Amino acid sequence: MGGVEDEEPALKRMKLSSKGLVGLPNGTSSEEPVGGSSSDLMARPLSSEGDGEVIGSKGVIKREEFVRIITKALYSLGYKKSGARLEEESGIPLHSSVVNLFMQQILDGHWDECVVTLNKIGLADENVVRAALFLILEQKFFELLDGEKVMDALKTLRTEIVPLCADSSRIRELSSCMVFPCGQVGSSRQDIVPVRSRSKLLEELQKLLPPTVLIPEKRLEHLVEQALILQREACKFHNSLDNEMSLYSDHHCGKSQIPSRTLQILEAHDDEVWHVQFSHNGKYLASASNDRSAIIWEVDMNGGLSIKHKLSGHQKPVSSVSWSPNDQELLTCGVEEVVRRWDVSTGKCLQVYEKAGPGVVSCAWFPSGKYILSGLGDKSICMWDLDGKEIESWKGQRTLKISDLEITGDGEHILSICRDNAIMFFDKETKDERFIEEDQTITSFSLSNDSKFLLVNLLNQEIHLWNIESDPKLIGKYRSHKRTRFIIRSCFGGLKQSFIASGSEDSQVYIWHRNSGDLIEALPGHSGAVNCVSWNPANPHMLASASDDRTIRIWGLKRLNVKYPNVRSNGIHYCNGG
Repeated sequence: MGGVEDEEPALKRMKLSSKGLVGLPNGTSSEEPVGGSSSDLMARPLSSEGDGEVIGSKGVIKREEFVRIITKALYSLGYKKSGARLEEESGIPLHSSVVNLFMQQILDGHWDECVVTLNKIGLADENVVRAALFLILEQKFFELLDGEKVMDALKTLRTEIVPLCADSSRIRELSSCMVFPCGQVGSSRQDIVPVRSRSKLLEELQKLLPPTVLIPEKRLEHLVEQALILQREACKFHNSLDNEMSLYSDHHCGKSQIPSRTLQILEAHDDEVWHVQFSHNGKYLASASNDRSAIIWEVDMNGGLSIKHKLSGHQKPVSSVSWSPNDQELLTCGVEEVVRRWDVSTGKCLQVYEKAGPGVVSCAWFPSGKYILSGLGDKSICMWDLDGKEIESWKGQRTLKISDLEITGDGEHILSICRDNAIMFFDKETKDERFIEEDQTITSFSLSNDSKFLLVNLLNQEIHLWNIESDPKLIGKYRSHKRTRFIIRSCFGGLKQSFIASGSEDSQVYIWHRNSGDLIEALPGHSGAVNCVSWNPANPHMLASASDDRTIRIWGLKRLNVKYPNVRSNGIHYCNGG
């Protein structure tokens, strides 16, 4: 590492005129100044007369701020001459001469001088001043140590840093550097930071000082990104990749991005189809039916689905399926019967999970993939290892006979319907319980991919969206679908899970915009109640629906000029799990 002051080679220094320092280094090895300067190129004129203080049709953009941010962006992009020319022509400097001097003194390692200059900047918040002073003096301390000027470093610590810093633990850490030189800090004191570059110090100071003094890096990029994100979130139909958004025009998607056309009908089940779920990687779809079978469907490169395995072995209707975290195995749950675990590649049944007495009513995987969870007919919840050994059981009213079961992504909380109108969040380590309580009977629920939101289907034909990050909070309601007799399931889906889809007893699939709650589509096609929907997590333009009409419909974009052949059960390979 280089030394400090005169010991640093001249070519490694970044020199700037005290009037012309306008930016921060970008971390490259360029030996040019950290920013451009109009004084490096030409004299700075007076501000143009008659310039307005605000610009734009709404009168909310201050001219000086706007010009400074553009200037900052030009320097950050490497257009130093253009940045300097803008300063010269507008008469609006990026930084004041005092700030430029301060930045130059930091880069030159003139610590005593920059401490004096810092106090001339005119910062109103004394806490900010003290924090900035501490960063500067800490850098001075480390550089003195690095240059083997131990006594000078000790003096800086005792006479300058100690009176300034109220954090005694940090003082002890710095003191330990007197014993362990900076080059050994990483291996000797994990929390002590070794010497950083002076440009990095400037970046830290930039985060600390008010933006009116030092404009944050990439401020213009941040503002533009915010504008695009707001446009995207306000667009009810946005369901395409963000790189398709443009700065040249305001963003607006049409319904063409919503899967609303039947591309394929899957007809391999012999009775009502009760449940469908895409695998996490989107390459497979699993379906469960009243015909006591489950089917694994494979999604080809063009988006068409074909049967991979038809899984037989259950003695009762199959109510639900659940994919392992790595999508290599599948759980199927018989109605008050058993859970079966299947190998996706071979279709072989690997294990049967059952308990004497109460039948199994629901199943789920732990995120580790090492355990499975099942809800039992006696309202208890049981955890098994993959070999079928019961690891733990939580008795009491933990689940209902017909119940969904979910586990949060961190594996810490189990979610189940514990009463007609309540969902329990059960901490499997502390055994603590908390609840979401509804005014109506809960029929099903679905957890978002990030485990932060819960979609709850109710008896009164409403779907409620809950934020469950801390204390559960109801944040959205969705209406229009029909539910009077059956369990109807809904799901999150689309790009960034921006949509809500649901089945309905009127044979339609309903799609809402998640944030606004507006109904976007009601898709006809089925001839029986739609029991369940699943949105492909890897393809925002693919949606599956399962119906009492014994079919599964695959929905895609209307503009797609394709229609895949319908799939029937003739000639299917059956896998016997008996």
